[in-house]
Amino acid sequence: MTGQVHAEPGASGAKVAVFAPLASGGRVEQVAQRLMDAILLGVLAPGDRLPSEAELAKRFGVALVTARDGLGVLRDEGLVETRRGREGGSFVLAPRRTADALLRARIRGLARVEIADFGVYLSALTAACAERAANVATEEEIARLRSWLDDSRIPGSGEDDAGTPALAGGRTMGGFHLELAVLSQSPRLVREQIRLQSEFGPILWLAMADAPVRVRVFDLGAGIADAIGSRDSLAARAAVNRQIGELTNWLLAAKEKLEREEESHVAIN
Repeated sequence: MTGQVHAEPGASGAKVAVFAPLASGGRVEQVAQRLMDAILLGVLAPGDRLPSEAELAKRFGVALVTARDGLGVLRDEGLVETRRGREGGSFVLAPRRTADALLRARIRGLARVEIADFGVYLSALTAACAERAANVATEEEIARLRSWLDDSRIPGSGEDDAGTPALAGGRTMGGFHLELAVLSQSPRLVREQIRLQSEFGPILWLAMADAPVRVRVFDLGAGIADAIGSRDSLAARAAVNRQIGELTNWLLAAKEKLEREEESHVAIN
């Protein structure tokens, strides 16, 4: 990714960032991972039509065959389908995996110290994005950030979501954090936020399965946006740290509970 990340008219900064050029020359795995992360985070929603293979190759800065093979990986994972004909193209599907299955699959291989360390790193990075955004974001960009928290996106507000409140909330807050990185106007921060969200986001946002946690996380998200709107960089950093701390603590507790359940299962058998 080179230069600043600017949103196209009518598009979220998060969605624009998804299709920004890949680093290190771009490989099939990078193409697939970037799109997969965007789907799991909800930046690309079920039913969204992806750019053509040629357009993907151009935006990512990769060969046409690389973009084509990357889409093939997503088709194999059941995350996109390709339709032929005049109205054809590649369209996003709802993820097959449930939140519980994703939790058990991803959390099992993480040590508690890894979870805690990742929480610290993600918090520091996102707080830096918030501080920078408070200093440089325009009113239009701040309004775009707030739009991630409007009633139609918040789980339980009556929207027809294909997943659970946990998945819906995770998709919203994942997009909110990526939008926050875009508002920092730092391509490096955007790249790193995408990388961290892909590595850790899918399990971090599972904390949204807990309704009280979900409410607090959305309230803190509103606090982040308010602080940025007031140009209060210190308050923006503090709200980010509290929000990610809340999520990390839930995940550590979930890890401990899963370990106890597995130990109990082993003892019984």
